[in-house]
Amino acid sequence: MATRQSPSSHAADSAAAEIDAKIAALPDWRGKTLAQLRNLIHEADPEIIEEIKWRKPTNPAGVAVWSHAGILCTGEIYRDKLKLTFAKGAALPDPAGLFNASLDGNARRAIDIHDGDKIDGTAFKSLIRAAIASNAAGRKA
Repeated sequence: MATRQSPSSHAADSAAAEIDAKIAALPDWRGKTLAQLRNLIHEADPEIIEEIKWRKPTNPAGVAVWSHAGILCTGEIYRDKLKLTFAKGAALPDPAGLFNASLDGNARRAIDIHDGDKIDGTAFKSLIRAAIASNAAGRKA
């Protein structure tokens, strides 16, 4: 998979390569689904920045993070699901009802994806674009 970062950023290239490796290491539905979601994120906005954050002894590979004017969402891999957590999800319009987890929080919302689940690509890209607009509006305030 091609790196989707500015050529001037070695750290961004490294993060993209690490996300490539995470996807390649998942031979089941999770790898295929995470790759599809990642592609949708980049289709929504080619200027997305990929990062790896929150490395710790219990998770040395860290967490995949997609940002634009701030964190948009994180991608976590679990044994039975993928979890995309939107940092400011509670403030985002979700007319398609994609958010199905972390619904009680004041700020975050998440999408838990299990084997066989289908994601509405158009609605997902709209959610990414809404998160970008929210981040941009917050920076202007």
